[in-house]
Amino acid sequence: MKRLQVLFLVALSSSLLLFGCGDKEEDAIQPVVVEPIVDSQPEPEEEEPNEAEETEEEKDVPPEEGMVRSTLTNEWISGDLEDARPIAVMSPNDSNALPHYNFSKADLLYECPVEGGITRSMAVFKDWESLDRIGNVRSSRDYFVYWALEWDSIYVHFGGPFYIESIIEQDSTNNITGCAYGASGKHGLFEDTFYRSKDRSAPQNAYASGESINKAIDKFGYSKTYRDDYHDPDHFKFASSDQPNTLEQYSDAVSAKELDLSKAYPITKTAFTYDEGDGLYYRSMYGKPDVDAANDNQQLAFKNIFVQFTYHEVRDQKGYLSFQCHDTTREGYYFTNGKAIPVSWKKTSDYEPTKYYDADGNEVEINTGKTMICIVKDGDTISVDGTALK
Repeated sequence: MKRLQVLFLVALSSSLLLFGCGDKEEDAIQPVVVEPIVDSQPEPEEEEPNEAEETEEEKDVPPEEGMVRSTLTNEWISGDLEDARPIAVMSPNDSNALPHYNFSKADLLYECPVEGGITRSMAVFKDWESLDRIGNVRSSRDYFVYWALEWDSIYVHFGGPFYIESIIEQDSTNNITGCAYGASGKHGLFEDTFYRSKDRSAPQNAYASGESINKAIDKFGYSKTYRDDYHDPDHFKFASSDQPNTLEQYSDAVSAKELDLSKAYPITKTAFTYDEGDGLYYRSMYGKPDVDAANDNQQLAFKNIFVQFTYHEVRDQKGYLSFQCHDTTREGYYFTNGKAIPVSWKKTSDYEPTKYYDADGNEVEINTGKTMICIVKDGDTISVDGTALK
């Protein structure tokens, strides 16, 4: 097209030369205005950035460079701790053993009955190396070991009955104990790892520290990082921090401002009170706040609570108990944000995580923060806002 226009202009110029001597007014030829050729295709519009995608990418920005999400709490922690194995510490709940030291620093806390109607606790710490007094530390029960294994924890205890030997003596069980036991008598490191405090009487005065636990780890050659086949991100399923799980989407959710386990734990009378201000459940024992003696008597508080109804048996005349930790599906409840829903729970093997499901079979999303797990015997009841549940 452009070539035709050029030829037309050349011809026009030639005609002017041939007839240029005539009358100027009559022979004047108006100039031809050639319009520029415009491409009929519109210019592509620049795409507007997708605000939803930007939000999705930017909402999980750590407060400081190098920080990562904890797979125990979903809170931001130092990147140096990402692959660090936690420790799981056995502790008594006898009244003369309280208050515990540094338990407000634990990411998870388990409570479960033992013989005599009392309960024991197991505190799981991700960031433990700087703690100078942990415990006090008491003997193990084998069912606690299975819960410690699902976090790939290094298990800290002070011996235990012979029922623990089959699981505690496995090479894959990395444990540190304050006394020798069993046929091998291994892992007894009282003088190297534990010490007796003078402010309490034995047996409620044995403690460990991050430094002493590190020495024991070095002595036994335990790895301080997760084993190769451990998939810790698959443990809890966390709701996003900016869209917490309020439980309002569940038709079977009930108000849960007060959780009373005194029927299930008749000696400790463990209970929790929900605080609307900070959205946490505060733990009490023996009718008093359960506090941390190492942290200005701060009361222990949790964002999430699970109650697991669990099959159990009495093993002998001394009253030692057995709990079925896995190879079963049982019922329970999940508490958060002042509400509760019924759940089912399942653990498939020693190292596999305990999973929690709602009434539709979907895995429950829990909220960012510390979690308390209360093991309750099948058939026992709990009270939620004054209503008995089982």
